[in-house]
Amino acid sequence: MSFDHVSAVSAVIDDQVAVHAAEIDRTGTFPRANLDGLAKAGLLGLLSAPEVGGRGAGLRAAAHVIERLGSTCGSTAMVLLMHYAATAIIEAHGSEETRRAIARDEHLSTLAFSEAGSRSHFWAPLGTASANGDGQVRLDARKSWITSSGDADSYVWSSRPLQAEGPMSLWLVPSDAPGLTVAGPFDGLGLRGNGSNPVTGEAVPVPKGAMLGTDGAGLDIALQTALPHFLVLNAAFSLGLMETLVAKAAAHLVNTRLDHLDQSLAEQPTQRLAFADLRTRTDGVRAFLDDTLTALETGREDATLRVLQVKSVAGEAAPEVADGVMRLCGGSAFRKEVGVERAFRDALAARVMAPTTEALRDFVGRASLGLPLM
Repeated sequence: MSFDHVSAVSAVIDDQVAVHAAEIDRTGTFPRANLDGLAKAGLLGLLSAPEVGGRGAGLRAAAHVIERLGSTCGSTAMVLLMHYAATAIIEAHGSEETRRAIARDEHLSTLAFSEAGSRSHFWAPLGTASANGDGQVRLDARKSWITSSGDADSYVWSSRPLQAEGPMSLWLVPSDAPGLTVAGPFDGLGLRGNGSNPVTGEAVPVPKGAMLGTDGAGLDIALQTALPHFLVLNAAFSLGLMETLVAKAAAHLVNTRLDHLDQSLAEQPTQRLAFADLRTRTDGVRAFLDDTLTALETGREDATLRVLQVKSVAGEAAPEVADGVMRLCGGSAFRKEVGVERAFRDALAARVMAPTTEALRDFVGRASLGLPLM
């Protein structure tokens, strides 16, 4: 019998995520209770293979989970999103021990790609890996804005190659490894509970067997394995925010009355037309995301192009819809208890997360014109 991820995530949202969302945003607290609930429901191991005890679900199922979480608590959604992107690499190249721990819902991972020196250019790590001569490898880097930093159990860590040619190698680094320092706490505009902090690694010792894939092949692995998960799930995250914003706008228009006209706001043509635009924009993103997933599932020729497009399509639409809902709901949207302004702030994040909208547009142009991505 297949795992019912739809019921599982709905139950966790009702029991925990919706209850804690506003407080997580107010305090900037990492959503540990929500992650525990997701683990108990079997959702940390959603993408893990059945052969190691996982649910064996695909990217479409993960997109549904992230969309539903994004509609309720952006911070929780982003933490799980990064875990799923890391899991994709660990499933392909990690040890059986770690794969089984994730499948048991006992291990939370995340990506540690962005660095202070190269910023959103994740494909150009400055951090180094050097052999210690005793079978150990020393990692040194200044990582920036790592989701779940200090709370994840491991980092999928990028560095310059140990010896081989190539731009990057990947490592699985335990978060409690000596030499790791997390700066924080994160105090941001949105996604306030996602624990996105700089992580410094100074002489961090890992065994050579901690390498994920072969030396120098890290960029190919990231582009082929992590990036599709990250981009598609980021689009699902943005879609979840858009859906909750549009739902709140609809409720406001239907339930708010102009007593002097004895009519609701929904009966006013100007507001109704504005709402129609927001609904259509959101439906357009859903259609594009669904088409991207279908292209991947069927091996369609344009699948890579759709993957490169989908995050920027959704990530640019979400702030536009959020701004439209703020305007449509007027002063009530500024009240924190309504939840519109929280979704508005969270919606701003996707466009600046690497790869940024600008970088993705360049990738799309290159791919469409027959040029190499980099």
